Amino acid sequence: MPEAALTEADEAYAKVYDAMHSARASSPIVRQLYAQAMGDAYPWDVDPASSADWPLLGAMVGALCMHPGQRLVDLGCGTGGVGLWLARALGVCVTGVDIAALGVRLAADRALAFQLPADRARFVVGSRTATGLPDEYADGLVCVDALGKRADRPVVLGEIRRVLKPGARAVVTSSRSRTAQPPSWPEDAAGAGLLLEAGHERPHEPHMWRRLYELWNQHEDELRKQLGDEQADSMLYEARIHGPKLQNRQALVVTLRRPENDPPQPARRAPA
Repeated sequence: MPEAALTEADEAYAKVYDAMHSARASSPIVRQLYAQAMGDAYPWDVDPASSADWPLLGAMVGALCMHPGQRLVDLGCGTGGVGLWLARALGVCVTGVDIAALGVRLAADRALAFQLPADRARFVVGSRTATGLPDEYADGLVCVDALGKRADRPVVLGEIRRVLKPGARAVVTSSRSRTAQPPSWPEDAAGAGLLLEAGHERPHEPHMWRRLYELWNQHEDELRKQLGDEQADSMLYEARIHGPKLQNRQALVVTLRRPENDPPQPARRAPA
């Protein structure tokens, strides 16, 4: 399966994430701080750099309704922990997609630790809007904290619909401000030709991020020593920008489904 071509913007983001993965791979501090912020909800095997705690993993298992031997896509997979854990738990095959080539390589290297043979775990470079995967490829899909800006959501959801088989489900996380006019997930799903099957709030998640950001600030010296100034500055900037917004943050997990009798989409034309 050939890798998808990345846009210039994607390649710029990929460089940022490659640098992040490189720095974090050589130091345990980020993992330790995520574990401290999540407490008992931290899934050590997954080693998430996201909101993928035990409650979210359990919700995804229940919502996907997958059978052994089916194919799962982990969109925006990072270093692969979520998809690998789900593949092992559900007895399915996983294909992870991410724009960061180093993240993809690190994810592939982790498959052995999850006791998954090569034919059950594949990781490829691609974007949220252009995965490079065939039409109707997946029996299930997850996307944890990787939907991106809401302006991009119609294209991302369109790609999710294209990749899913008719009747297959996608479980995605998203967030929105309580004080702004809330985006309508039913409208977004319908606009992409998907059914909104379920959705619920995760009220504990903003508190987790608040604890994590506080820990990053408290351990600034260690972050700089172990990760370098560039990565530490990036993390502290994230904490400074997003931390004050957490009191108005509404975290959601949403289950979408491609209709059972959904006809194939017209083939996309190549760009002129």
